[in-house]
Formats: sequence, C-alpha cells, structure tokens
Amino acid sequence: MTRSFARRVRRYLRDEKGTASLEFVMVAPLFFSFMFFSIELGFVTLRATMLERGLDIAVREIRLGTGSAPQHDDIKDIICDNSLIIPDCANKLRLEMVPTDLRNFTQLDPSPDCTDAADESKPLREFTPGGENQLMMLRACAKYTPIYPSQWLGRAVFKDPNGEALIVATSAFVQEPI
Repeated sequence: MTRSFARRVRRYLRDEKGTASLEFVMVAPLFFSFMFFSIELGFVTLRATMLERGLDIAVREIRLGTGSAPQHDDIKDIICDNSLIIPDCANKLRLEMVPTDLRNFTQLDPSPDCTDAADESKPLREFTPGGENQLMMLRACAKYTPIYPSQWLGRAVFKDPNGEALIVATSAFVQEPI
C-alpha cells in the first residue's frame, strides 16, 4: 500500500501536464497590469502634450498681438480648440495669467488651482492682461478622469475628491509692441 502510494506521488511529480497554465496564472496578472499602465501613461502623455500645444498656440496669438489683446474666454477657447483630446475642456480648464518682473522674479504658486466641477461659481484666480514688452506667466490646469483609476498609475497620480487627476502646462512670454 505504501509502495503504490509512493509510486503515485512520484508519477505526479514527474508529470508535466498543466505547467503552461501554471505559468500563465503567474505571469498574466503582471503582463496585464503592465499593459494597463502603458495605456494609461500613453493617454496621460497625450493629454499633457495636447495641453502644451494648445497653450503654445494661444501664447503665440497673445504674443504677436495681431490687433486686440485676447481676454480670458478667448484664450480658453484657443487652448480648447487646439488641445483636442482633453474631455470637457471648456469646463475643466482653469487659466492663470500674471505679469512678472524680471528684476524681482517670483514664481507662480506651486500648487495650481484647477477648476472644480462641483463649484461652478469659482472666481478667476488671477488673470491680468499685460502691456507691451511685459513678461507674462500663463498657466493652464486641466482635470481628467484616469482610464484605469485602480491600476498602478491611476492610484499613483494625485486626485481630487471627485477622483480627477490634473495636468498643468506653464508658459512665459513677452508681449510684442503693437
């Protein structure tokens, strides 16, 4: 009886059936997590790049001063028209523009104040159209919902109470004289 039991145990240990499924069970979660991380990172990069592009086009429009100085809503429209992949851009984008002195340089507040979808009456943080030959700092902050909020990158990014992450783009420029 012990001999037949020992023989069955040896035969079980030599058997290679099921090794592929065991390997799949061990590797698949890591592979899928890496795939979800890559997709999320790709979309974060795409959104950040498109926000930078929209901001650069808006800054070029302001800097060249082709007639009238664009106001807050005009700049926001230019940015949203040129950053195509940011969902609900008009409501989830917040702009801050301040004049800066070269001799006494002060940076913008390190924590950007992004728009809160729950609070529609939030006033402008600071938006001062500059004059000719004046150094200006323009910051755009957009909120988005991560594609996979429970995966690695979705958990790692800072999110507000609504579960939205933020991307920030900043640009400095000097307005050309008219």
